[in-house]
Amino acid sequence: AYLESLAAALQRLRSGRRFPDDVEFEKAIQTRDLYNFRNCRYYLRRLENFGRKESVSTQDFTIEHILPQNKNMPQTWKTELGKDWERVHTTYLHTLGNLTLTAYNSQYSDHDFSTKKSGIHDKEGHPIGFAQSPLKLNLGLGSVPIWNESEIIARAQRLATEAVKVWRAPNLAAATMAGYVSATTVEAGYTIADHPFLSVEPVASLYNQLKLGVFALDEGITEHFLKHYVSFKEETNVVDVLPQAKRLLLILNMGFSDIDDPRGACRDISGVSHLGIGDVQFALESVEDLPYALALVRQSLDRQLGLTPET
Repeated sequence: AYLESLAAALQRLRSGRRFPDDVEFEKAIQTRDLYNFRNCRYYLRRLENFGRKESVSTQDFTIEHILPQNKNMPQTWKTELGKDWERVHTTYLHTLGNLTLTAYNSQYSDHDFSTKKSGIHDKEGHPIGFAQSPLKLNLGLGSVPIWNESEIIARAQRLATEAVKVWRAPNLAAATMAGYVSATTVEAGYTIADHPFLSVEPVASLYNQLKLGVFALDEGITEHFLKHYVSFKEETNVVDVLPQAKRLLLILNMGFSDIDDPRGACRDISGVSHLGIGDVQFALESVEDLPYALALVRQSLDRQLGLTPET
């Protein structure tokens, strides 16, 4: 089944790309800057309509900060937040507990909480404050006396509990996962025995030390024997190793223009037919060069995990 295979793929992710469990997700969604996340409206809309038989159309709604973004807000706000109001404003402004949806963003403006709650009316005189809102996201706001740090935290906890129901982490049984693991880790039955150079010195020792160094970079890296080379993968190939009589050729899964190679020891193989995945080749010939080789492999891994400086 497609959904099951997707769940298995997510569950098998490791290290920097590891899929968070429900406890981690519930904790993180309460404290992260949700407003500046590109899918913020999706999160709020999904929370609003989860479990409803008749969905509320929120297409024209905008995101409302209950505690206003403007630091030059009325003194009433500062008084409610307390003497530490600047810290509270900075810490919680863009978090889940302080965000909601509304069709009346311009009317709410920077008004104090009491006004936002029940003192705003439309052109016909109908009350349109939080207390009258039909949205689930706004349930309970009408009975909150003041909006301060403790109320923001309490609302975040309540919404986070709901969020875990909406976005549950994959949790396939071990027996089910075993089928996917075996299917993805067995590479046509090849083993180290299919690479005779890896059993002969000095290449055997060089490979073993390289392997230990690569494994130390990230707990999610795995070793895969193919017909002509050995691949070390996180989500996909990080470095492919081509054993030769006196050296190991490393193929790094990244563009040649992206490699930081102060020695100028790497070769651009982007226009050359070659084994392995990637455009960067480095010849590892001695243990003395191993630290430099691992620094190159780290660059390939960081790009795969999205940890490069430009990101």
